[in-house]
Amino acid sequence: MNYPEDYSSEINELDLDEYKERNYIMDLENKILRAELKNKDISRENSQLKKENEILKRELDKLRIPPLIMGTVIDKISSRKVVVKSSTGPNFLVNISQFVDPEEIVPGERVCLNQQTLAVVEVLSKEKDYRAMAMEIEEKPNITFDEIGGLSTQIRDIKEVVELPLKKPELFEKIGIVPPKGILLYGPPGTGKTLLAKAVAYETNASFIRVVGSELVKKFIGEGAKLVRDVFKLAKEKSPCIIFIDEIDAVASKRTESLTGGDREVQRTLMQLLAEMDGFDSRGDVKIIAATNRPDILDSAILRPGRFDRIIEIANPNEDGRIEILKIHTSKMNLKNVNLRDVAKLTEGMVGADLKAVCTEAGMFAIREDREYIKLRDFEEAIEKIKSKTTPKEEIKPQVSLMYG
Repeated sequence: MNYPEDYSSEINELDLDEYKERNYIMDLENKILRAELKNKDISRENSQLKKENEILKRELDKLRIPPLIMGTVIDKISSRKVVVKSSTGPNFLVNISQFVDPEEIVPGERVCLNQQTLAVVEVLSKEKDYRAMAMEIEEKPNITFDEIGGLSTQIRDIKEVVELPLKKPELFEKIGIVPPKGILLYGPPGTGKTLLAKAVAYETNASFIRVVGSELVKKFIGEGAKLVRDVFKLAKEKSPCIIFIDEIDAVASKRTESLTGGDREVQRTLMQLLAEMDGFDSRGDVKIIAATNRPDILDSAILRPGRFDRIIEIANPNEDGRIEILKIHTSKMNLKNVNLRDVAKLTEGMVGADLKAVCTEAGMFAIREDREYIKLRDFEEAIEKIKSKTTPKEEIKPQVSLMYG
């Protein structure tokens, strides 16, 4: 059969298009087949890696199941070898396990060692004593120097030792002197020693760690010394920082030849405290304030310059001092015909804590009679009541020379 020439060319074009389409489909089918084969290979490889991972995990668990030996890294020899001092005593050159990142290993780091191979299998977190961390005061006491009366000279001395080195250290460098390291406040109970420390915490932008001397005395050997180390370590981390040790005589009394275990432990704690006070830089951002009612029983080593460079007496206030204290405590009280100088004369020998109690009792006498104001008679009765409760306070006379600061 003969077709027209134009019709024949049309058939050839259709065959060519069909041929191209079939080739395109075959290419796609081949690509799909190759992708499926590649996916199967990847799945097999993934399954194999999962099995290997499980095997490695089991091996790691086997390494960690026995009790691990604690050690401290002394030196790093190479990326996978370190010198470690074990808790058992001797030093060892050991390998770092493949499960541990060698970048985490630095001298001084605490690590865990496998019992059999002594390989480093784990890096421990930084050692912290949460008893020391609990001593840090997060919310500073709302006490200012303006709320403390009769201690203007003592406040000036404290500012010179604590505030100036923290706020203007360049002044000491220009003058060429080393600022005092610490302050010891001593005097009868209730004169304002702790109150001064609270005011320092409020007036400076430094962290504040408050320690009571008896808290440093522990039952077991080495615990007190460790707590002292941790307190000073925490202070350096939180610098600028002020450490306030209240009732320091509980841990810093004179050393004796006593052979009892308790006394020996107190002496170990004291020696650690002395070492720490010598250890930090006097121009650093750590300052120490201590308070005591019994300076006469303190060990002479802690009183020497270089540890407590300024020793300040907080004595009973004189008449003018008592007037200042009374003004502070009566600033919000409703007084009627009350001359505070007359009240101050009646409170001879009283300390700040007594004067605060007198003001409170005077207000209670007014409330008892259903009055809205306080009279001089209320103060007189309050003074008699407070005096009847308190025993005569003997003036403390230290046996050592204290006033060199």
